[in-house]
Amino acid sequence: MRVLKFGGTSVGTPDTIKNLLHILLDYYRQGERFTVVFSAFSKVTDTLIEMATKAGKGEESYRQLLDQVQGRHLDAIEHLLDPANRAPVEAHIRSNFEALANVLHGIFLLHEVSPRSLDFVVSFGERNAAFIIAHAMQQAGIPTQFLDARQVIRTDAQFGSAKVDFEQTNQLIRTHFESHPYTQAVTGFVASTDDGITTTLGRGGSDYTAAIFGAALSASAIEIWTDVDGVLTADPRRVKKAFTLPTMTYREAMEMSHFGAKVIYPPTIQPALAQGIPLVIKNTFNPGFPGTFISNQADPADHPVKGISSINQICLLTLQGSGLFGVPGIAGRLFGAMAQASVNIVLITQGSSESSITFAVSPAQANAAKKAAEKEFAHELRSGLVEPLKIESDLSVVAIVGEGMRYLPGISGRLFQALGKNGINVSAIAQGSSELNISVVVPAPHETKALNAIHEAFFLSDTKTIHLFVVGVGLIGSTLLEQIRQQAQFLRDKRGMEIRVAGLANSRNMVFAEEGIDLAKWRSDLEEAEEAFSMPRFVEHMKRLNLPNAIFLDNTASDVVTGFYEHILDASISISTPNKLAASSPFPHYQRLQMLAAKRGVFWRYETNVGAGLPIITTLSDLIHSGDRILKIEGILSGTLSYIFNHFCAPQATARFSDIVREAKRLGLTEPDPRDDLSGADVRRKLLILARETGLPLESNDIELEQILPPSCLTAPSVEIFFEELEKHDEHFSALRAEAAHAGEVWRFVAKLEDTQASISLQRFGPVHPFYFLDGSDNMVVFTTDRYRERPLVVRGPGAGAEVTAAGVFAEVISIASKLV
Repeated sequence: MRVLKFGGTSVGTPDTIKNLLHILLDYYRQGERFTVVFSAFSKVTDTLIEMATKAGKGEESYRQLLDQVQGRHLDAIEHLLDPANRAPVEAHIRSNFEALANVLHGIFLLHEVSPRSLDFVVSFGERNAAFIIAHAMQQAGIPTQFLDARQVIRTDAQFGSAKVDFEQTNQLIRTHFESHPYTQAVTGFVASTDDGITTTLGRGGSDYTAAIFGAALSASAIEIWTDVDGVLTADPRRVKKAFTLPTMTYREAMEMSHFGAKVIYPPTIQPALAQGIPLVIKNTFNPGFPGTFISNQADPADHPVKGISSINQICLLTLQGSGLFGVPGIAGRLFGAMAQASVNIVLITQGSSESSITFAVSPAQANAAKKAAEKEFAHELRSGLVEPLKIESDLSVVAIVGEGMRYLPGISGRLFQALGKNGINVSAIAQGSSELNISVVVPAPHETKALNAIHEAFFLSDTKTIHLFVVGVGLIGSTLLEQIRQQAQFLRDKRGMEIRVAGLANSRNMVFAEEGIDLAKWRSDLEEAEEAFSMPRFVEHMKRLNLPNAIFLDNTASDVVTGFYEHILDASISISTPNKLAASSPFPHYQRLQMLAAKRGVFWRYETNVGAGLPIITTLSDLIHSGDRILKIEGILSGTLSYIFNHFCAPQATARFSDIVREAKRLGLTEPDPRDDLSGADVRRKLLILARETGLPLESNDIELEQILPPSCLTAPSVEIFFEELEKHDEHFSALRAEAAHAGEVWRFVAKLEDTQASISLQRFGPVHPFYFLDGSDNMVVFTTDRYRERPLVVRGPGAGAEVTAAGVFAEVISIASKLV
C-alpha cells in the first residue's frame, strides 16, 4: 500500500487534475495498491477564510466570493466528467454549497467567526475537491470510493489545530479499509471530534492526513506530489543553480524545513517517521522525474551537506555582563522568562567564557523578549552586573544541513571561507554536537549572496561562477570581452570556471543582467539600454545585486571611475584595472585602498599599469615575497619612447629625431599630442607604482625626471608648432646619436629605482647591458637582486597594445577568481 497526496497546485485546474489522473492510471495499471489524499483546489482555502472573515465583518461581498468558488467547482465537473456522470456529483456539490451558504449567512448575522465555524467553512475545500476527483478517477477506470476523513480521524476540539487520537483513529482507518477494497479518495486536512464536530489539522494538514493514513496502514511509502522536482539544495528563487537531491534523511528534511525550506512541515510527518515509512517528494508536472526519497537511512557516499536554508529577518539579542560568569541557572532564568512571554527562540549561542548569551527571535517578538529579560534580571541590571539587553536587527539566519558533516573535517572552514571571501560578516554561530546543522547569522541584505556563495562552495566545487562588472568598452574593453567570449568554453571545461559579465557600461549607457550578458551581442544590448551611464548608479547596481565572487573592471583612464574604488572595495568587490590613476595617486589614498581591500578580503590588482600584459608587478611581488632583496630596478616602460629611440639609434640610422616622432604619431604609437609621451609623465607614474610595490612610500614629485625636450617644445601652443620647434633641435639629437655611436652605445629613456632613489633620464648603454639589444616598441625591465646580482632577471615584451593589455587584465581576472573561489 502506498499513500499519495496531491497538493493545491496539483489540483489547481481541470487540466492539472487530468494530469494527475494519468499518474494514478499508471499506478493502477502497474498493479499498485494505493490511497490518495487531496487538498482543496488551489487558493480555495484562502478564499474560504476570506469569505468567513468578510461575513464576520458584515460585508455582503462574501456572497460574490461564494458564487465564484461554486462556479469554479461546477466548471471542474463539466470539464472532468462526461455528461452522463455529472448529475449526482453536481447535486452533491450544490448541496454542499447550500450548506456553506447557510453557515456563512449565520456568521454574517452574528458578526462573529468562531474557530469552530471557521473549521467547518474551510472543510468544504477538501470535501468538494476530493469528491469531484473521486468520480473522475472512477470514470477513468480506477475503482474509487470517496472517503470523508471526518469518518475515521478523531481529534480533540482544539479548532484550527486539533490533536489526533491515534489509538481510535488507527482502529477506524484499519476497520474502514478492511471493508472497502476500492481505492479511497480521501479528504486532506479535515477530521472530527467524537461528537461529529468538524475540525482541521492545522498547517500542513493534508500532509498530516497522508502521514496518519500511511502509519495506520503500514504503507510502504508516502508520496507527496507537488509542483517541484523534489527537495532542492536551496531555494531556487534565490539560488539559480539549486538542484534536486535524490535522497535525504528525515532529520535533514526536518532541519531544512525549520529553516524555511518548504519541504515538509515536521509535526505533520511524525506518524510516518515513528514507523520509518519513507517519504517521496515528486512533481505532478514532471512525473517521470524520480524526485527525492526521504528515509531514516543516510547515504554515506552522498554530499556531506544536503541543503542550505535561511530565515529572513531575525533579531539578535545578547545578555552580557560580569554577573553571568560562573553563576548557575542564568540560562534557565533567561529562557524561562522567554517561555512565559511566549517568545519563540530560533537560535542560541554562548561563548565558553560564560559572559554572554545570544539568541535570535523574530522581529515581532524582539521587544517582548527584551522586556521579559529585563524584568527577570532587574536586580542584576540595577547592580550593574548585567548590561541592558543588546538588540541587533535586520539580520538573517543561514544554515547548512547534512548528516554527513559529522564524518568530514573542514566543513566549518569551507563555510566561513566562502562567507569571508565574499565580504559577508558573521554576527553569531550555532552548532549542535550532532553536527547536523551549522547556523550563522549574517546581515539580511547579504542573505542571498551568502546562500549563493555557500551553495557554490559545497555543491558546485567543480564549477565556480565569477561575476564581472565592466566599465569601458573602448579598444581594450571590447578586446577583453571578445577574449572572454572565445575562452569561455575552455574555462568551463578545463578550469571549472564560468565567467559572467553581470554589468557593462560605456560613456553613454549601462546594462545589467544577473545571469550574464550575452557576449555575442553586447554591443546591441548596450546601445539599446535604457539607462544612461552614471558611475554612482553603476556602483549602486553592483551593491544591490550583491553577487558572490564579483570583480569590477575599469578599462578607462578616468579619474571619475577611480574615485569610486573605495566604495567598490568596501562593498567586498575586487578590482582589476589598466587605469594607472589610483595606483599613482597620493600615497595616503593608495595606502587606504590597499588596506581596505585587505580588510574586506578582496583584491585590488593593476598588473597592466606597468608593461601591459607583461608580468612585471607579479615578478616583483614574487621576488619580494620569496625573500629576495631588490637592489635595483631599471626599466624602459614606454612603448612609444622605446620605438623612438630604438629607431633613432639603430645601426646606420640617419633619420632626423623629429621625423621618427612624426612616424610614431602616424602609426598611432603616441598620444594625439606626442609631448604626453615625451614628457615622461606616464613613465613617472609607472616607476612610482613599482617603487610602492617595493614598499617605498614615494610620491610623484619624489621621482627625479630629466626632460629630454627643450623648454620651447614643451610650451609650444599646438602640436604643429611643437613639431616646428622640435625640428629646430634635430641637430642636438643627431649630435647625441653620433656621440653614442662613436662609443659603440645607444640612447635609451630609462626609469631607475636604486635603494630609495627613483629617477628617469636619457642614458647610454653598450652591448654588455640588455637595453642595448632592445628593438621595436618593446618594454624591458631589469631586476638586480641578491639572487640575480651577476645576471639580472629580465622581463621583455610588448608593453602596449589592446590585445596584450586585455590579455593581462583577463589573466588577472582568472588569478583573482582562483583566490576568491
